Amino acid sequence: MKKSIVYTRTGDCGTTCLIGGTRVSKIDPRLEAYGTVDELNSFIGLLVSYLNNEADIAFLQKVQNTLFSVGANLATDIKKVEVAESCILSDEDVKEVEHQIDLNDSKLPPLKAFVIPGGETSASVCHVCRTVCRRAERCILELVAGYHISDNLLAYMNRLSDYFFVLSRKINFDAGKEELFWQNSCK
Repeated sequence: MKKSIVYTRTGDCGTTCLIGGTRVSKIDPRLEAYGTVDELNSFIGLLVSYLNNEADIAFLQKVQNTLFSVGANLATDIKKVEVAESCILSDEDVKEVEHQIDLNDSKLPPLKAFVIPGGETSASVCHVCRTVCRRAERCILELVAGYHISDNLLAYMNRLSDYFFVLSRKINFDAGKEELFWQNSCK
């Protein structure tokens, strides 16, 4: 079996190919969106490397797989081809994230104020994932006017950032770390 070639040289002039064959600039908003989703996926991999809780790891690895589907959605030129059925997010995908949020949040004390990111290393990485997820969501929302983006994809990304916030709190709570709250001086 011949080893695949990593470089193709087809992008040397600043263009790349969408699913469906359309060549676009590497600064096309679709690339910014799915590139940011890829960045989030990489940070999730970093987060997983710090975790010991097998249930959290399993869920995050499922999220990583789902983010590849999100990327495929964003990278598909739907004027030429349909998004692969296996890459379409469902109501169940959104509900699964909501379930994880509810499960983790049910074990936590009520919030008193805005939480300052920090604590355990893994909790801090959760906050990085949360903020990158929010940026990815904003990039995707910029596409809505010109491209079809499913409601489930938008909802999934929105819930996912909430999940990272709650997971960060759970990690610190389980480790006995006291949360730091914003001392609001803007009153």
